[in-house]
Amino acid sequence: MLRIGAIKESAVKKDFIHIDDWTRDQILSVLDLALEVKAKIKKREPYKPFADHTLAMVFAKPSARTRVSFETGFTLLGGHALYLNSADIDVGNREPAKDVARVLSRYNDMIMARLFEHQLILELAEYASVPVINGLTDYNHPCQIMADTLTIKEHLGRLDHLKIVFIGDGNNIVHSWLHLSRRLPIHFVCACPLHYPPDEQTFELARNSGISQVEISHEPLEAVKDADVVYTDVWASMGKKHELKERKRHFKGFAVTPELMAAAKPDAVFMHCLPAQRGLEVSDEVVEAPYSIVFAQAENRMHMQNAIMLKLAGKV
Repeated sequence: MLRIGAIKESAVKKDFIHIDDWTRDQILSVLDLALEVKAKIKKREPYKPFADHTLAMVFAKPSARTRVSFETGFTLLGGHALYLNSADIDVGNREPAKDVARVLSRYNDMIMARLFEHQLILELAEYASVPVINGLTDYNHPCQIMADTLTIKEHLGRLDHLKIVFIGDGNNIVHSWLHLSRRLPIHFVCACPLHYPPDEQTFELARNSGISQVEISHEPLEAVKDADVVYTDVWASMGKKHELKERKRHFKGFAVTPELMAAAKPDAVFMHCLPAQRGLEVSDEVVEAPYSIVFAQAENRMHMQNAIMLKLAGKV
């Protein structure tokens, strides 16, 4: 069984590993903080809470958006971010995660790690003496879904009781939406091919929470009926590219097209965590349509992550 770490209901944890490490009120307060900090940055207000602070960014799994959003955000708030790839620190292979955590904690004020194995982020958090942020693991992607939530709040004006339909496999994005569904009341549907469901334990925890309605569907056109948000991701993420040929066969009919969007609510929005493979999981027309908010989503990664870092550092 997948170890996803203990979930605490009390005060804000030192780390940000899963969305439901935080309570509903804590999540909502960080969303409000992100909007405040975003406004300050847009106005170029002098705001440097991270002056003389350093952020270690550990990348076992490369990403342009994650690097640029964290590095730019931390810099805009007055700090200095260090990019460390697997040639610099090979967590869990060349050096144990518990050693990396304790060494980086002595140099830096905060650690962000984007890793393959979820167990490694749990070990970093366990042994680090400074806040650890989950920049992504194969299991979940909490910063992305927090940014998505911020984007939905900006564009739809509310969060509670929205129908959010994810089209694709039950991946790390889906797991983080399921974690969020344990804190905010939403109707979440994972429309996936038959043999690509989300983690069973995570789904059952969300289903049994009594807070949200969560479903698994194998019929995308039926799933998006009355959807407020239609969301997708690449069919074969990093580490699974060798499966793409097979997945193309299994995912036939799961592409987000204008016809699929037309089956959702008239004012539904389209989301994608990017990068998108246009012509596979989504058509070019959908990405470029007025209802597409993918680039607002991408921008909000920085603003949301800034808020998370400020909260963890006790700067607010």
